[in-house]
Amino acid sequence: MSESCNPQNCSSCPSAGNCDSKPQSFLEEPNQMSSIKKVVGIVSGKGGVGKTLVSSMLAVSAQRAGKQTGILDADITGPSVPKAFGIHQKADACEFGILPQKSKMGTDIMSINLLVENESDPVVWRGPVIAGVVKQFWTDVIWKDIDCLFVDMPPGTGDVPLTVFQSIPVDGIVIVTSPQELVSMIVEKAVKMAQIMNIPILGIIENMSYYECPDCGKRINIFGESHLEEIAEKYGIPVLARIPICPDLAKMCDNGTIELFEGDWLDSAVEKIISE
Repeated sequence: MSESCNPQNCSSCPSAGNCDSKPQSFLEEPNQMSSIKKVVGIVSGKGGVGKTLVSSMLAVSAQRAGKQTGILDADITGPSVPKAFGIHQKADACEFGILPQKSKMGTDIMSINLLVENESDPVVWRGPVIAGVVKQFWTDVIWKDIDCLFVDMPPGTGDVPLTVFQSIPVDGIVIVTSPQELVSMIVEKAVKMAQIMNIPILGIIENMSYYECPDCGKRINIFGESHLEEIAEKYGIPVLARIPICPDLAKMCDNGTIELFEGDWLDSAVEKIISE
């Protein structure tokens, strides 16, 4: 048995029925001082769809709903969560582990950018090293009294998503997409990976879904008609939310003030995620 095995679904193994060993779990134990009730992965089939924006807004919305939230920034080579929250101070440590930084409104955040000397320094590491760091963000970081920990994953179906699914007890994932047909096709890859790994899919959130004219209120489909409903119906996955193209959101991420965003686009999504 190797790390290519899926301990959560033996039926995906080519040796199913011919393996004498009991299923081996690769799940890592969290830090002994951590207390995490729920882990939700935020994934996308490709880059550029606003996955970090959605992760940040979900965490903020859940915090506003009275839940203590955290964000584990698993995008090691492209970390951007701290910037969205205006966090530049480095992470601290104690004898028991690494302490995440808290945002102004109380969200715990851990990212490689809170450990490197300069925020602009590139992380030039190979896959196994990156995967090891993601594991350490789970095992060595003290996630204290967290109701919902959001894991902001890099795009695609490579090393890090596989490491997260095998090493961290993910309760479910949210898939982020945008209206283009190409992106919709890529989303199916993320859906199928989750199914292979036996990870529940909580739903899909479409970012950059439309633009609302500030003068007349008309919704304009900048990227054309969405194919989201077709995919959702095909795989029996609920559509959790549609986020419009909003220049203010981009500005808030750039200014580190995403916690000040206004809009109820994700309220129902958070309610579903919390209640699942």
